[in-house]
Amino acid sequence: MSRTQFSDASSDVRRFHWRLAIAGVAVFAAFSVLFGRFFYLQVVQHDYYQTKAEDNRITVVPVAPNRGIISDRNGVVLARNDAAYTLEISPGRVADLEGTIDGLAAVVDIQPKDRKRFKRLLDESKGADSLPIRTRLTDEEVARFAAQAFRFPGVEIRARLFRQYPQGKVASHALGYIGRINDKDLERLEAEGTLAQYKGSQHMGKVGIEQSYERELHGSPGFAQVEIDAGGRALRTLSSTPPVSGNNLVLTLDTKLQEVAERAFGDRRGALVAIEPATGGVLAFVSVPTFDPNLFVDGIDPTSWQALNEDPDRPLNNRALTGAYPPGSTFKPFMAMAGLELGKRSPDYTIQDPGSFGLPGVSHRWRDWKAGGHGAVNLHKSIVISCDTYYYGLGNDLGVDAIHSFVGQFGFGQRTGIDIEGEKPGLLPSQKWKWDRYKQKWYAGDTISISIGQGYNLATPLQLAFATAILANNGVVYKPHIVRYVEDSRTGERRAVEPQPVRTVKLTPKWVELVKNAMVDVTRPGGTAARAGAGAGYQFGGKTGTAQVVAMKQGEKYDEKRVAERHRDHALFIAYAPAENPKIAVGILVENGGHGGSAAAPIARQVFDYFLLGKLPDRPAATSADDDDD
Repeated sequence: MSRTQFSDASSDVRRFHWRLAIAGVAVFAAFSVLFGRFFYLQVVQHDYYQTKAEDNRITVVPVAPNRGIISDRNGVVLARNDAAYTLEISPGRVADLEGTIDGLAAVVDIQPKDRKRFKRLLDESKGADSLPIRTRLTDEEVARFAAQAFRFPGVEIRARLFRQYPQGKVASHALGYIGRINDKDLERLEAEGTLAQYKGSQHMGKVGIEQSYERELHGSPGFAQVEIDAGGRALRTLSSTPPVSGNNLVLTLDTKLQEVAERAFGDRRGALVAIEPATGGVLAFVSVPTFDPNLFVDGIDPTSWQALNEDPDRPLNNRALTGAYPPGSTFKPFMAMAGLELGKRSPDYTIQDPGSFGLPGVSHRWRDWKAGGHGAVNLHKSIVISCDTYYYGLGNDLGVDAIHSFVGQFGFGQRTGIDIEGEKPGLLPSQKWKWDRYKQKWYAGDTISISIGQGYNLATPLQLAFATAILANNGVVYKPHIVRYVEDSRTGERRAVEPQPVRTVKLTPKWVELVKNAMVDVTRPGGTAARAGAGAGYQFGGKTGTAQVVAMKQGEKYDEKRVAERHRDHALFIAYAPAENPKIAVGILVENGGHGGSAAAPIARQVFDYFLLGKLPDRPAATSADDDDD
């Protein structure tokens, strides 16, 4: 009995030893695997995980560059950068946005418009690192938030540079404005391969010079290595690479001339472009009414946006660049040049104007602006008194395709190539154009209308100034441009936008002289702009124009006083000065202004008086009723 029990005890000991050995092997194997893993992680993968740890401790923060400064030809600053504090929220680090904003509103002043703007920015820029809930904080607000910052993870105060336009509304259609980068902008930048240049940037040019010279103005971002804590707060900057500021722009614009031109319009709508014929430099670029570009810098508030969009005067429309209007009688000097150069008219060719023109076999008659006509009219007189009947006959003799070919050399019907995006080409019709557009053949009556700048003809105020500059420059063509120099922000070196002749319109000097002399007489007694030219103290050439807005029925007489203001004729004027050596050429449109001689020509006079004599007007250009007007 005792032997059996002893034997069983020995067997249990052996089993225990086996189990202990197996457990020891298992523990050894487990520790071997653990040790191997530790060795792999801490020795083999040391460099990798050290880098990961550093990444968790150190973040690379892009630093946005300073945007380039824009100034006019005389050094007047038109766009600059001002520093200010913003309160910004990082949406990805905030669990309850509404609750956070409510809490912030108890610390700093957050208006309903700030909330609306933040929501709009959130919708437009879903991938943004941070978005402003309040901009341009006061020192007191900065101090109040700093004391409460621990309560708002994901919210911080940042010092940012804000674009400012110190001249306000002056030249806003030329300058344009900047706005926040949205998703569409990001997609475009990525497609262009320039997205990396906008790391840390939140704004870019949207229209005008700000847009067309974006690459020059923007600069290149810098980077800072910043040590952060577990909550993502910056502790210290370890190293930094400074950004490269954008280049500065010096424009051809004269701010004071721009102000004079804008004020000359008073409360009327319209546009004016002034060009230096010998260089193509744009001296003034006016579209009125205008707007304040400062409204757009932080994101325009809904009230201001609604006011601008619902204003019947359309202040956001760039009339100088995109407004296409019938050129009216300002087209006649170029028609006269076509008649002379193509041999269809001579200086002595004279018609007897009965006050209307008709085509054989056509019952309709095209009336002259003066009832009863002008009597005997040669080419010189046809420009001075703006005889429609003379040009009806000339247009019929030339034909539309000859008009299209010759007058097109002055830039009608095509973009000038100015350094602002969005230019409209206008329209200079031809037989092919009408067939392609309407699948209709060209009729002789169509030519009659376009010969006085009506019918299908359309031109922008920029094109009118451009064509006038070519004529004033005896056919030498310079591409219009608003930027004069690009100034390197690092070296200060200026890279000039060199004026280069694009081409030359082959014109016979004696014919050019004939047409220009007639344009000078337009501003003298007996001419359609005589009142605008009276007592000038210098000679200038010009041509008035009136463009129909609403077509009149056959035999119906136009009465401005009985027509709604926005259905009245447009007033136009082209001019250059001084006549003997042109330094400036202008194209002017006054929407629904009536007559070119009474509404548009006085504006040119004020512009010339300042540019040539330094004379500042004390009131907008007066509108008067001329005896002989067009």
